[in-house]
Amino acid sequence: MTPTDTDTSSVAQRRIVLSIDAMGGDHGPATVVAGVAISAQNNPNLHFALHGPEDELSQLIVKRPELTGRVTLCHATDVVTMEDKPSQVLRSGKNTSMWSMLESARSGEAQACVSCGNTGALMAMSMIRLRRIPGVVRPAIAVLWPSRNPSGFNIMLDVGADIRADAKDLLQYALMGVSYARNGLELSLPRVGLLNVGTEEHKGRTELKEAHELIEAQQKAADFKFVGFVEGGDIPGDIADVIVTDGFTGNIALKTGEGTAKLVGDLLRDSFTHSIWSKLAAVFSMGSLNRLKKRIDPRRVNGGVFLGLNGTVVKSHGSADATGVAAAIRLAAQLAESNFQEKITARVASVVALDQDATTSETDT
Repeated sequence: MTPTDTDTSSVAQRRIVLSIDAMGGDHGPATVVAGVAISAQNNPNLHFALHGPEDELSQLIVKRPELTGRVTLCHATDVVTMEDKPSQVLRSGKNTSMWSMLESARSGEAQACVSCGNTGALMAMSMIRLRRIPGVVRPAIAVLWPSRNPSGFNIMLDVGADIRADAKDLLQYALMGVSYARNGLELSLPRVGLLNVGTEEHKGRTELKEAHELIEAQQKAADFKFVGFVEGGDIPGDIADVIVTDGFTGNIALKTGEGTAKLVGDLLRDSFTHSIWSKLAAVFSMGSLNRLKKRIDPRRVNGGVFLGLNGTVVKSHGSADATGVAAAIRLAAQLAESNFQEKITARVASVVALDQDATTSETDT
């Protein structure tokens, strides 16, 4: 039988322990603790394992009565900085808050991890401590992208875990993205698109054409709809719910999208402050502008999910404020509550089994 994903609304509420790297963000542990406090107020089922210097963190926590009895402090003396190289961290990072955070998930004490720290170091450390799901060659980072779809977002992966991806990797990205769409966006039949330079089937590199065939062949068994090739303009569109690509292309698209959104915001701000009349127009448009700002606010979709590992890891923006940290924690909690890790592991295992059966059949003939 093919594994299926259960709708998150039917999952019984239970105590969820989240492992939080308190020292990874640009704004220091005070911002992370503030985000944890927001999350504690919004979800009474959450408990937090907070990693970092115990003395410093205890002083911050005592100021937050909403965290009383909700936090376990895990002492870690060192910090992974944004300048640290992944290879360096792997050699000398055992006393860091990031390493300690991952150990909580590895030991089963926590259901998911959240860090605002160095992305490369976090991925490298996660692969070493949590290991990859059997059958996964290259893990992926999945992000939520504002879109025209009813959910308000699309999922795109990979956006930078690995710059390479062959056809089988792209198939696994598609299956992991489908599971994320079911449990993160509550979509019963996710639509998958494969990013290419055109929608015609003869376009694109060889691995994309091979991936097209592999993904199309799996759509019925894995219960999703494959819409074929999609273009860059479809990333925020309503043609697909999951956009599959390699990490090189995905990371460029992500950074381009973030830069464009910032440029549009700056241009709107300049336009509405250009003259007395434009300032007056801004007053009358304030309601619409606030709705637009909320819709594209990166804090609402803060959190890239590492897929393909034996554990759920959510990477928050390093520059996230308390609201952004709380959004990343909310995503981690939602995935933990839906047993996301077990479901994504089952999906990958089912395809690995089919691939092995096909190989055996070819050998026998």
